[in-house]
Amino acid sequence: MSRATVLACLVTTSTLSLALASPAQAASIDYVALGDSYSSGVGAPGQTGLCLRSNNSYAAQWAARNNPASFQFLACGGATTDDVRDDQVPAIRAGADLVSITIGGNDAGFAPTIVTCLTSSDSACTTKVNQGKAYVADTLPGKLDATYAAIRAKTPGARVVVLSYPLIFDTSSLICEMSITKRRALNSGAQALDAMIKQRAEAAGFVYSEVRDEFTGHGVCSSRPYLNGLTIVPPQNSYHPNSSGYTNGYLPALTSATG
Repeated sequence: MSRATVLACLVTTSTLSLALASPAQAASIDYVALGDSYSSGVGAPGQTGLCLRSNNSYAAQWAARNNPASFQFLACGGATTDDVRDDQVPAIRAGADLVSITIGGNDAGFAPTIVTCLTSSDSACTTKVNQGKAYVADTLPGKLDATYAAIRAKTPGARVVVLSYPLIFDTSSLICEMSITKRRALNSGAQALDAMIKQRAEAAGFVYSEVRDEFTGHGVCSSRPYLNGLTIVPPQNSYHPNSSGYTNGYLPALTSATG
């Protein structure tokens, strides 16, 4: 498969307090997983269907370990805030107690930015990241607010956990598929995105769970990465968590946020 095909696939794929700690307690919980590819499980084995959902995602792993009364897996690879509002939220069944979500990365241009940084100069990469930051500052807040409001309206009694995105790249390694300038630029874009997601999630009364601590030392080009680098087969896995990222990164962040 050519590099161009890989890059093309990247673009297209891309407050009730509950005691939920034990499987016995979770048996009475109706859990819904919303969001984009970082929630559907892209990057891990076992992806199926148009939404590329995997049982190795953090959401499916949480459900398997906690045995909730019901589990709706609505997250979809490539989803934007509009997709969550238009397609996922209307599908939520009544009575949801717990909702998790990652969203906002595709709105901010995750895939096109990665493609630019892979194929262009350091300065072009930095410019593209800065464009994304401007979108995050100016447009994304309203998109997030509308999405969070829709979730709350559909799940008035649920605990809603909004998870962040990790910093994709390790910046200590001298050898990597991207220059240190590009890696730092992309990580700074993720930081800006996470800061806005945290602000709007907390304003909505939701629980914000940061995953960067779990991913520290495990970025792309580290000795034990929790994320895939540029991946040829399947191409959509590029720059998404691998199995270790979902199990050791996202799953603990969700678990800690559910009590």
